[in-house]
Amino acid sequence: MSTGTAELEERRSRLEAARDALTGLDEVLTGACGDGLGELMELLDEVAARASAARVVVALEAVRRGEVAGSATHAWIRQHAPSLRQSGAAAVARIVVDVAAGDTPTQRHDPDPNTALGVVWTAVHDAQVEAHTGCAVLREATRLAPLLEPAALPTATAGLVALAAEHGPAVMRRLRPRLLAEHGHDDALQDLHTRLATAARLSMPHIEPADLTEYQLWMTPEQAATLEAAIGPLSAPAPNEATGEPDLRPAGQRRVEALTAVCATATTLHTGTHDTDRGPDTTLHLTIPLTDLTSGTTPNPDELMANLTGGVRSSATAPVKGPSTARGAGTVLATTADGTLLPPETVRRLGCDAGLLIHLLGARGEPLTLTRILRLYTRGQRRHLLLRDRGCTYPGCTAPAAWTRAHHVHHWADGGPTDTTNAALLCPRHHTHVHHRRLWATVRAHPDDHGHHVAWDLTPGSYDRHLATLRHPPDHRASPAA
Repeated sequence: MSTGTAELEERRSRLEAARDALTGLDEVLTGACGDGLGELMELLDEVAARASAARVVVALEAVRRGEVAGSATHAWIRQHAPSLRQSGAAAVARIVVDVAAGDTPTQRHDPDPNTALGVVWTAVHDAQVEAHTGCAVLREATRLAPLLEPAALPTATAGLVALAAEHGPAVMRRLRPRLLAEHGHDDALQDLHTRLATAARLSMPHIEPADLTEYQLWMTPEQAATLEAAIGPLSAPAPNEATGEPDLRPAGQRRVEALTAVCATATTLHTGTHDTDRGPDTTLHLTIPLTDLTSGTTPNPDELMANLTGGVRSSATAPVKGPSTARGAGTVLATTADGTLLPPETVRRLGCDAGLLIHLLGARGEPLTLTRILRLYTRGQRRHLLLRDRGCTYPGCTAPAAWTRAHHVHHWADGGPTDTTNAALLCPRHHTHVHHRRLWATVRAHPDDHGHHVAWDLTPGSYDRHLATLRHPPDHRASPAA
């Protein structure tokens, strides 16, 4: 008998002994004392994890020997591992078939460790994760692969493995925005948010007479962060300080009443029963690297800081509290949407009509300045814009002025001033469109023949071209005479 065969038989004998030791274990558990049960549970868990990894290794050996191949692998596993009939057989089959696909007729090859499959195979082989978790990681890595820089995929996969091993595969999607922000192609996170916007929706109400009305709501990260910033302060418990009575309303009741209050305020604004000049729609707290906020084209630092802070620099030196900040995105702070990542272009758009408290960060994540709430258009300026523009200024749009926002034509993040010569009213739809396509407008002191003060350049990227001209005006001096 060869040495290898003898060792295999020895291990088989030990496995049979372990199986026998587990049979009837409940009959002797009363003898455990102190931390005995906890220690026993840890040992059993390690044995189970090792056994699960060993099943994958045995299945892979069967495929490599040619005892089974392709789609028949699933049936072979179900036949010889009946416990996997409940769940798990398909995952084991996929892992071993994918790994064996890298073999050549004369030599076996484990997957390249610098690939997603190689990272997952190492984790499954070493009993870090179960086969079904490994398959879930591979699916997520496959979705991310076209969006990430190729060199970042192994690191991203390793992060997914670690997250799934600690919290289960269901939470892996939470890592997707951060991976796209830090390792994705240009605008990968923005493209994801754009696709999500088409799926966001609010259902029609399901009304039952004398009963609660049901809505179903799906929101983009930006929309959810805005909603939470709006209703968060209003939905906090409000005990009666005068009488000492506690606020006994459940959290869900407080939140729906806060949402109703926000909607009621919006109704009075749009129907003219309240002053038509709005303040900030919400106040969002964000951290974002300075280079991301300015799209890598930082204007004069003094000009930018003065615009963001109203001319006041903070002496903040302590690190910004809250979740770690991702590169390539703004991170929401101080609401129940804490940690939500927003693309830089979305942050720039929100700066037109939302109160933003922005914590700017340097290249190493250090705080550069702690801004005040961005200065928005004043009551008088809004009245002027309502009278001047009458409604949405985007060509062909008929949205009334009550539906519009005041947009900074020259973005505030690029040093644009908050005055009416740098403003144009836009409805929410075209406000998003203008920022997404990066469009520029010319604001005239006097209207054209159609009564319009604002003329849009609808060529994609016109904003960037005009901004470059503003920062580096052409030299019109005449060339010296020959």
